[in-house]
Amino acid sequence: MKSIAEELESVLKVSDRLRAIDENNASLRPGPGKWSKKEILGHLIDSAANNHQRFVRLQLGQRLELPGYEQDGWVSVQHYQDRAWPDVVGMWETYNRHLAFVIRHVDPKCLKNKWRAPDGQDVDLEFIMADYVVHMRHHLDQIV
Repeated sequence: MKSIAEELESVLKVSDRLRAIDENNASLRPGPGKWSKKEILGHLIDSAANNHQRFVRLQLGQRLELPGYEQDGWVSVQHYQDRAWPDVVGMWETYNRHLAFVIRHVDPKCLKNKWRAPDGQDVDLEFIMADYVVHMRHHLDQIV
């Protein structure tokens, strides 16, 4: 999974651009019910936490049934909006550097192990890892 790890590491190069965003801009909500840049990046931290479980657990067993997560609730309960922007960026970057390391060292024999997603679809570890990076790029495009 070296290629997915390298892609994730490449995405993390945006960290300097994120750090250049000022606190006011990072806190601005573009409209009612819309997330600020802080909250979008917080959502990506939540995605990292949930996917971390999948990346590890699917190497320890062939099937996994974990719930999805209620993203608005996770963002709200963790109060990313009230955190300092540099702290949110640092947490996101550090967590994802670790996930890139985990992905780089995934046991290839586990790539077809399955997670039952909340929609009832079975998805394998290889797909989950690749999709994680796609999801991250989508949200980073909203920020930068």
